[in-house]
Amino acid sequence: MEKIESFKVNHLTLKAGLYVSRRDRFGDCTVTTFDMRFTAPNREPVMDMPAIHTIEHLGATYLRNSRRKGEVVYFGPMGCRTGFYLLMFGNLNPEDIYELIKSMCEFILQFKGEIPGAKPEECGNYAEQNLNMAQYYVDKYLKELTTYRRFVYQL
Repeated sequence: MEKIESFKVNHLTLKAGLYVSRRDRFGDCTVTTFDMRFTAPNREPVMDMPAIHTIEHLGATYLRNSRRKGEVVYFGPMGCRTGFYLLMFGNLNPEDIYELIKSMCEFILQFKGEIPGAKPEECGNYAEQNLNMAQYYVDKYLKELTTYRRFVYQL
């Protein structure tokens, strides 16, 4: 079988950043998948699941209510627990969504109260949430993103 593109990225040198993972085209439609890498794979501890779950709920809520909500296809965690994927309609680059991602992070950092969608009738694992740790990871990511603006994989 052919190796998929994400496995071709050197995870031993990958750092926190906002990268284009892939672009898929079908007819006239393009979907860009962004790799929102929060931690350095295999060198930093992976994020804990309750924090990931909270970032997923808050991030998806923010993105699907943002001015660009019609472009958002999906936001969710990576299986390796080192970041998130954001899929958006359009042939986009990280610079195109940089302000959106910064705003999403700021929303999460300022959030207080009940996590959206964290009720038994709304989520299959509603109780597994950790806002404090989610804010810790988002703060760390936002500082890395704004300081280094890593937008291109180093192969």
